[in-house]
Amino acid sequence: MGKRKKSLNFTKKEREKILQRDDGCCLFCQENYYMNSTTELGYEIKDIMHYIPKSSGGLGIEENGVLGCRYHHSLLDNGNKGLRGEMLERMKAYLKSIYPDWSEDNLIYKKYS
Repeated sequence: MGKRKKSLNFTKKEREKILQRDDGCCLFCQENYYMNSTTELGYEIKDIMHYIPKSSGGLGIEENGVLGCRYHHSLLDNGNKGLRGEMLERMKAYLKSIYPDWSEDNLIYKKYS
């Protein structure tokens, strides 16, 4: 696996930090945000969601990830309901509340960093 690709994936250690930081709960479920899943299973399966996606060079670091359920992760990634922008704003506000020096620039892979 190349250096760039490796940098974009959350390691086991980073996943554990995010899981602990977020108390094992989906950010959006905690806010009761758009709770329209047709199955409870969608809320039970947990994923780590990138704020800056891997396709845009988003690093696999805790400052770039939040815990989400499979349902909300799908809403974020697919964008078919037009909620992506609002969801990203909620993620950003959450991450900024935890990391005072949080900056989108620090979340993107740079070849010569």
